[in-house]
Amino acid sequence: MKTSEIDHVAIAVNDLDAAVQRYETLGGTVVHRERIVSDGVDEVLLKVADSYIQLLSPFTESSTVAKFLSKRGEGLHHLGLRVPDCAGAVRELTEQGFVLIDPEPRTGSRGTLVAFVHPQSTNGTLIELVQER
Repeated sequence: MKTSEIDHVAIAVNDLDAAVQRYETLGGTVVHRERIVSDGVDEVLLKVADSYIQLLSPFTESSTVAKFLSKRGEGLHHLGLRVPDCAGAVRELTEQGFVLIDPEPRTGSRGTLVAFVHPQSTNGTLIELVQER
């Protein structure tokens, strides 16, 4: 599987607006804000060089980010890796024995194609494959 770069580092937060102010102070520039209804989160992307810091805050208690926050507190949620072909990456990783949360790519933030790789396959880190469209 070929990755072209780190797309984003995702951080789960309780107060999205406060976190945005903090990360702007650290040099990030807000370039995108979206409510991702299917995931139950509000998202802000801050541009840093050629990648993003993605801040995620749940708006429903049933979202995976809400569960993450209640179990672990604020902090690193996942790492996004940019791939040229998300479906191809999913097939290749499945063939190599990786456990995928998403057996097929789905629409993500900004209209990207995404699929998540289970942390049990990646040394405890949730990985999101991201294909720009």
